[in-house]
Amino acid sequence: MEYQLIHKTVYHYSEPVSVSQHAARLEPLRDSRQDVMGFTLRIEPEPDVLTTRTDYFGNSTTVFGIRELHRELSVEASSVVAVRPFMPPVPALSPFWREVAALFRDPVSPKNTGPYEFVLDSPLVRIAPVFAQWAGRSFGEKTPLLVGVVDLMGRLHREFAFDPVATDVATPLEEVWEERRGVCQDFAHVALACLRSLGLPARYVSGYLRTVPPPGQARLQGADASHAWFSVFCPANGWVDFDPTNNLIPCDGHLTVAVGRDYSDVSPLCGILTGGGEHTVSVAVDVIPLGTRR
Repeated sequence: MEYQLIHKTVYHYSEPVSVSQHAARLEPLRDSRQDVMGFTLRIEPEPDVLTTRTDYFGNSTTVFGIRELHRELSVEASSVVAVRPFMPPVPALSPFWREVAALFRDPVSPKNTGPYEFVLDSPLVRIAPVFAQWAGRSFGEKTPLLVGVVDLMGRLHREFAFDPVATDVATPLEEVWEERRGVCQDFAHVALACLRSLGLPARYVSGYLRTVPPPGQARLQGADASHAWFSVFCPANGWVDFDPTNNLIPCDGHLTVAVGRDYSDVSPLCGILTGGGEHTVSVAVDVIPLGTRR
């Protein structure tokens, strides 16, 4: 299946910005599940400096700087992505979770050092006994890894309320945990804390989710959304994705942009600036199906 992705972000500043420096992670990831057939990035005002590199986690990152006075910054990313047919793994056939966790206790084999860094604390996610205790209800002594993760995902979906006004990007994980409310970013962070507290490698995934309008209604332009979920490393399958917001294993409706330890590694657009005063931001996302790839 092929999709066109359009992600437009516009910042409006109350005072002129004289200098700004930004990093954008908006180009979709190339991996075993998807190909990027085309990508363009349109920035206004036009940057004085622009470079693109691959970051530590394999994400395409565009760094740009603007040195002219401006009260508005517009960044529009347009991509065409082909998603390959995908057969989710059978959870019951995965190894016992304790066997997987044992692979990532010191000393760690050189072949496991890649996933090992996703067992550790990260800037926005801290392991703690309270997370291990809550997660442990999904993982019995002989529970297959992916069976336990499916159960954990379902419990998170049932016990945490989706509330788009309860949190923002700076809300601490501990507050989300206490209030049991949040959005996809928060649910992914809770899952990471729970799994890492059991010694299991888990990483953050950012991307897009295709939305389907109600029957008889047209798809609204700009009404799709950025999305976040998490993945768990399973020796038999590699990284396996889980979407706790929707309680499902992602398939061809999820398109991956970036992966990292938590949101701080994959923020779509971040930066620093001189001036600007107060600012507002608007984001519009379109995920447009183009048909089946031949």
